[in-house]
Order: sequence, then C-alpha cells, then structure tokens
Amino acid sequence: MNNNLPYRPCVGVALSNRQGEAFIGHRKRKRNGEELDQRSWQMPQGGIDDGEKPLEAARRELWEETNVRSIELIAELPKWLSYDLPEGARGRWAGRYRGQSQKWFLFRFMGQDNEIDVLFPADGKHGAEFDAWRWERFERLPDLVVPFKRKVYETVAAAFAPLARPDAR
Repeated sequence: MNNNLPYRPCVGVALSNRQGEAFIGHRKRKRNGEELDQRSWQMPQGGIDDGEKPLEAARRELWEETNVRSIELIAELPKWLSYDLPEGARGRWAGRYRGQSQKWFLFRFMGQDNEIDVLFPADGKHGAEFDAWRWERFERLPDLVVPFKRKVYETVAAAFAPLARPDAR
C-alpha cells in the first residue's frame, strides 16, 4: 500500500427526515439478479470539483445521487474525516489517491419522499449510483457500510444523530 499518495477531497451528506432518520442508499449492483449486499449501503458522497466550496459540492452531490433539493442545512462537522481504500479498490482513480478525505454535512429533508429518485437522479441527467434506498436510524449506519468506511460512519452517526432528532430544533 502506498501511503505517500494523497487523499481525494470529497464531501459526505447525511440527509435526515423529520423523524430523525438518515437516508441511506444501496450501491448499485454490478449484475442483474444479485441479492442486496447488507454492507453496500452508504450515504451520498462525492468529489469536490476544482474551485467548488465543500457546501456547494454537498448540495450538488446530493442532487446528483438522490434528486433531492428540498433541504435545510443543520450542521457541518468541523474536521475532515479520512479513510483508506483497500488496495484492490484504488483502480477507480488510476492509483492517484490512497483514499478519501471528506467534509460532512447534515441536512434536514424538507420535501416528500416521492422527490427522492435514486434511479433517475438529477432529473434523469445523472447516472444512478444507488439501486435502492431507505430511511435508517443513525446508530445502525456503521453496521451497513463496507468495513473500511466504518470509523467514518461511527463518527458521523455520533455527531449528527442528536442534531437530527425532531426535538433538537
């Protein structure tokens, strides 16, 4: 493993419904007929474009992955969280990065569930990242992601769960 490689700057989005649950999407399956993998769920995330501010990237990524625009910012984690990709998963960025460093934001979803469209996100202008979605309790999120993201999800869930509750406002 090459630990001299930089981290890819990225954002992560925790989208909370009015009940204080988090949006979680199932990473798109590679082959038709595959069963849902119980460790392939995650919250929206993605790279920050050149010249883009992290909050702008968070709003864009959320729209590109879920079609959601009806949001209200609740909180931003003050520090960046990083994780290393397993050696076999680094090919996606042609070996330029060792993993991702993410700035996390918590938004309240102000719309109706039918606004969420993971199969044709960004009004159908963006390819699907997810093939299913659901609302889930924050404390369950670390058990649903791939193991190399677990520590990040533990930190995000601990920080945002109390703020996402309806009585936190």
